[in-house]
Parts: sequence; structure tokens; C-alpha cells
Amino acid sequence: MTLLKSENTLELENRLGYFFKNKEFLIEALTHRSFSHETPENSDTHNERLEFLGDSVLGFVIVEYLFLSDNRFAESSMAKIKSYLVKESILSEIANVLSLGEYLRLGKGEEATGGRIKKSLLADALEAVLGAVYVDGGYGTAKELILRLFNEKINAIIMSGEFHDFKTELQERTQLLFNVLPEYRVVKQEGAEHKKIFTVEVFISGEKFGRGSGKSKKEAQTIAAKEALSRFHMPTG
Repeated sequence: MTLLKSENTLELENRLGYFFKNKEFLIEALTHRSFSHETPENSDTHNERLEFLGDSVLGFVIVEYLFLSDNRFAESSMAKIKSYLVKESILSEIANVLSLGEYLRLGKGEEATGGRIKKSLLADALEAVLGAVYVDGGYGTAKELILRLFNEKINAIIMSGEFHDFKTELQERTQLLFNVLPEYRVVKQEGAEHKKIFTVEVFISGEKFGRGSGKSKKEAQTIAAKEALSRFHMPTG
């Protein structure tokens, strides 16, 4: 797809649930720097400015949503959830759901090296599209689209609690309460070399506070830290 026409984007706009008043914003959002450099007669701009704007809009919408949530997330938790949701792997996954790669305008080099499926390009393009929606339709429209696209991811990460850094949180609390660091001890290793299960216990001032098992020492330590935190009878979010 070397030159976008308005009818080329109709299916993409259908997937987005938003139809641009000014198609040029969408075309700019889908134009990679390589295309702009190689064919200046077809495009004198590319999507990096819109990407920068879209990144800011996306971050704000997510933080606003979390701030207004009934969960009353702490600042640290909001930062961790936001960081998780705006990472390249999540953005590129959503871009793939939209088949965004099919619509990118790429230079020959990027085209030849699989640019349409590169996670970095897809993530950047999604942010640029969000920026384009913001410019064309305003904040309310962009917010509605973002929450629709990210709703499943937001709910999943909140329900799973994966955004919690239990080890860091435990360290902060033990330093505050006891002025010591937690100590992790591997107490058991089971299974074949490539299928080991580690069991770790965490001690605070010599007293065992938690235990966890996992496929790696890190995973076991995280589970042990989570159990230890529950003993403080404090929320972990």
C-alpha cells in the first residue's frame, strides 16, 4: 500500500469506531519517517509528532481513569499500572487487533525488513493514531476510544495484581517499620534441571514472614514477599 486514499482507511476507521473529519490526520499518523524521506513528493511529514502527542494523551487518560476508580489506587500503583499498559508489547498487541500494520506507509527498506510486523513501529503508529483522533475529534472522543481499546487490558492487570512490585514494597515496609531488609532463603529445589521448582522463604529480623514456590527464584521470592505483606494487614495497592 504505497499511497493511502480515503477509501483505503474505511475498514480501519470501522475498527476504530471513529471516522475522521480530516483524513489527513490519519494519513499522517500512518506515515513512517522512512516513507516521508524516500517519497517527499507524496508526503512531506511523518507520524512522530502525532506519536508524541498520542503518548501523552494515552498516559493521561489511563491515569485519570485510575484516579477516578473506586479502588482509590495509591500514586505508586497508578504509576506501575500505567507503565505496564503503555509498554511496547501491549501497544503492538492492540495495533495487531486493529490490523494497523496493513495500513502503514513505509519506505522500501522498512518494507523489506518486515516493518509491518515490527512491534516498535506498530506501537508508535498506534500512539500516532490516538494523537490523530485527539486532534481531529477532541479529548472526549480520544478518551472514549482509548478506554474501549484498553478496557480488557486495564481490567485484567487490575484483577491479576501483576503491576505490584511486592519485593520492593516489602523492602520499603520492613525498612520503615524495622529498619532492616528482608532476607530470602532458597529452602528447596525440585524437578529436572530444565523444570526446576524453587521454594523460597523470606525472613525479617530472623523471623519467617512468607513462603513461595515458582519456576524461578525470582518468581518464588515475589510470591513469598506477597505472603509476607499480607501479615502486615495493610493494603498492597
